Amino acid sequence: MEIAFSPCPNDTFVFHAAVHGLIPNVPKLDVTYADIDKTNYWAAEGKGPAIQKISYAALPYVLEEYALIPCGGALGRGCGPLLLTASKDQSPSHLTGKRVAVPSERSTAYLLFRLWAADMVPGGVGEIVVMPFHEIMPAVRDGEIDAGLVIHEARFTYQEFHLNMLVDLGNWWEEDTQLPIPLGAIIAHRSLNKEEITSWIRASVEYAWANPEASVDYVMQHAQELSPEVAKSHIDLYVNSFTADLGEDGMAAVASLLGRAGAEGLVPEFDLSLLRIGL
Repeated sequence: MEIAFSPCPNDTFVFHAAVHGLIPNVPKLDVTYADIDKTNYWAAEGKGPAIQKISYAALPYVLEEYALIPCGGALGRGCGPLLLTASKDQSPSHLTGKRVAVPSERSTAYLLFRLWAADMVPGGVGEIVVMPFHEIMPAVRDGEIDAGLVIHEARFTYQEFHLNMLVDLGNWWEEDTQLPIPLGAIIAHRSLNKEEITSWIRASVEYAWANPEASVDYVMQHAQELSPEVAKSHIDLYVNSFTADLGEDGMAAVASLLGRAGAEGLVPEFDLSLLRIGL
């Protein structure tokens, strides 16, 4: 069975056992390692594997064909994207009319940023520039971009680029809604057995927690030059109870984010009941 997820430590940690045949009743998996900005568009275009990791922000584009799997993804607290600048001016109004780099326009990070900016930046920001997330911090440091929206391990490394955090958008979201942050979702084509997929993904998560050393080599093989310490911090932050079970709080967070984004015209409006169909 074909599956696509990112090479980031949280994904390789979660899927290590399933990929390596350590879980009973898991079909042999053919893995494509792809950043979420690619899988977001693959799923929307009906391309790519039948099981994929995408951003929750991309769900409105794919729910007719794919079901949300209630485990294996990334959703939590204290793990949101950061908005960084090289400027010492830390007032939101500093961004009025400015160029901002984002890793994808179909990402939770982007939705959080646009919802925050609508409330906090007078007159709105200027040009939005999409670039690979690993290029954003150097571009902000070098003055090519006025501000950058960063995700993943950049939370732990942005100080190395002498950048300043203008806002932690995860903290803003949690204070505003009292809900966790929906980041990455696992989806499966609706022709597949969602219950079976949920079962073996959840078993892979539980195996990873019970045997944390088993996946170290696999994680570091794909960790994009991260140190073991940063990779572990990444896993500790993004793999949590919501990874094993989205639950009612997780579902409420997804519905709130996508409902608000739809009302702002940031994503297509859709029937929220599709989030639960097939679960």
